[in-house]
Amino acid sequence: MTIPIRNLYYLFCYAWQRFPDGPTVDVGVDSSPDLPNLFARILVNDAHRLLRRGVDRGYRAFVEETRAPRGRMLLDQIVKQQTLRRGAVVCAVDELTPDVVHNQILKATCRLLARTRGIHLNLTHELGVIVQRLQAVSDIKLSAGIFGRVQLSRNTGQYRPLLRLCELIFKARLPDEEGSASSFADILKDETVMSAVFEDFLRNFYQHNQSQFTVGREIMAWDATPMDEGSVGRVPIMETDITLRSRQRTIVMDAKFYKEMLVSRGGPGKVRSGHLYQLFAYLEHAGAKTPHLPCDGALLYPAVGDPITLRYRVRDHEVLVKSIDLTKDNWQDIHDDLLAIPMSFGGPSPVDRLAA
Repeated sequence: MTIPIRNLYYLFCYAWQRFPDGPTVDVGVDSSPDLPNLFARILVNDAHRLLRRGVDRGYRAFVEETRAPRGRMLLDQIVKQQTLRRGAVVCAVDELTPDVVHNQILKATCRLLARTRGIHLNLTHELGVIVQRLQAVSDIKLSAGIFGRVQLSRNTGQYRPLLRLCELIFKARLPDEEGSASSFADILKDETVMSAVFEDFLRNFYQHNQSQFTVGREIMAWDATPMDEGSVGRVPIMETDITLRSRQRTIVMDAKFYKEMLVSRGGPGKVRSGHLYQLFAYLEHAGAKTPHLPCDGALLYPAVGDPITLRYRVRDHEVLVKSIDLTKDNWQDIHDDLLAIPMSFGGPSPVDRLAA
């Protein structure tokens, strides 16, 4: 799938809750020819911004033998090791240090990206400068589990989009056999990764750009009653991608990032049945919360080929199947197309449209 670099920038910014302002784009983004250089430019810009404000610091506990007591003296260790004969004591010290896990991840990602083939020399240099400025931070080897160890507070929220970017870079890297460098996978072909990005993009876009609906994910239990003790607790929960609620309407959106939007077996393409079943189950349960309001749904895909818009009425629900054309040159056109989707519900019924 070919999406212009500027549009990819906006897509990831919304997914990471950076919320770009109109035409304002980080310097150098348009000159990035591909995704690795785009990520490198965003990482460099954000890391420099972070370093100007000052990196986060945390307390690290360690024990030391010292002639200048500080912290808490450990009397049992002093007696056991007989340090007083050497004119020293053993102390437990809590030291404020930048050597915390989110700074370690940032430094390791800069190293990894600097060793990636195809990164511009000027970006490689800037990544190296950031590594040098983080010399007080330990060198670590990135792993999938380390991102789950990060605990951010309200005061360290500026790290959140940076760490989302670092995790995406980690998932996209392809190490060379020698282990000395790496290349970049085409993550736009990774439907699992990009489905999550596309979903976050749409949810955060609607949270930020309109006020008529509340926006969020909703967890719902199946309307299922166990008929014996062994059946208790065995039915999974449902979680919507995006639910929009207002005083007039509920809209459930399901975001799908697929290479092929429709399934074709020789004839005209058909909506994927699994996607339709899933959306219908969401609609039946989401609508039960507000039975006096219409509950409609949308299956949204990035455009592949000609944009597609299909409308149906399934039971009492209006269902939209639509592709979003992310290849448009002007982001404002994409912005306007997205805002028009929630407002398109509640029009004439399919029968009325056909009669007209």
